[in-house]
Amino acid sequence: MKKILKLLQPELFFTFLLMVLSIVIIIVSLRYGFGALRRPGPGLYPFFIGVFLILPFSIILLILGLKSKKSEPIFEKYGLRKILLMILTFILWIIAMPYLGYVIVTFVATYCFCKVMKLEGWLKPLAMSVGTALFIYLLFDYWLYIDLPRGILG
Repeated sequence: MKKILKLLQPELFFTFLLMVLSIVIIIVSLRYGFGALRRPGPGLYPFFIGVFLILPFSIILLILGLKSKKSEPIFEKYGLRKILLMILTFILWIIAMPYLGYVIVTFVATYCFCKVMKLEGWLKPLAMSVGTALFIYLLFDYWLYIDLPRGILG
């Protein structure tokens, strides 16, 4: 009974869900097929992701979590707030991208991530945001010629 109650703790419950998700990914990828060595099929990459998630992460973390004597909370006092702010930033990033453009939204989102993660001052987050936005622009638009949403930059 103690093992079942221990599985209901947030850390172990998340690890168990990760293991179940990994198994589902492996099963679905097997249905897609691996293809050939010269022409990989659509199931090859998800299969290896599922195996990678289940072996080092899920099983080992589940075993270590069940063997541990004490339980530590999954989030520190303000950790849940950080996670929710980061999820909100990702959602707003996706919503605003077609309107403002990828570079501007990446700049703003990176700045928000830096502030949520408590990077001190305003110069370091600003430098990180400018560097990230510039790198994304150079990588995708200039070097790889991939069209990203331009938004108000036209």
